[in-house]
Amino acid sequence: MPGFSANELSSYLIIGAIVFTLGLFTVLTRRNAISVLMGVELILNSANINYVAFSHFGSGNADGQIYAIFVIMLAAAEAAVGLAIVLAIFQIFHTIDVEAVRRLESRLIFGFWIADFGLNRKSKI
Repeated sequence: MPGFSANELSSYLIIGAIVFTLGLFTVLTRRNAISVLMGVELILNSANINYVAFSHFGSGNADGQIYAIFVIMLAAAEAAVGLAIVLAIFQIFHTIDVEAVRRLESRLIFGFWIADFGLNRKSKI
């Protein structure tokens, strides 16, 4: 492909921008919580591409690789916490659809359902 060379910084930045755009598109358009988490992972991976590319073409030292390792650890922790939240939401609402969870009438506050106390119903006085 003309214009793309493994020896140019712009090639890596273009790939990072494409991966970031795909991740952002996934986060903004998907209704499934697992897909949203996958989009966040793509965004973090695009940052890793940029870290390593700037490290290689900039100073030539291993700073970018070290930052990328920290981002990978952050992504692993984010995935673990995110999946735990998704599993908790699935146990309560029986769906992982982000929009369906937002539209549900009953809201969970402090571990109690508001609907159980009748706080979301209008009184008939």
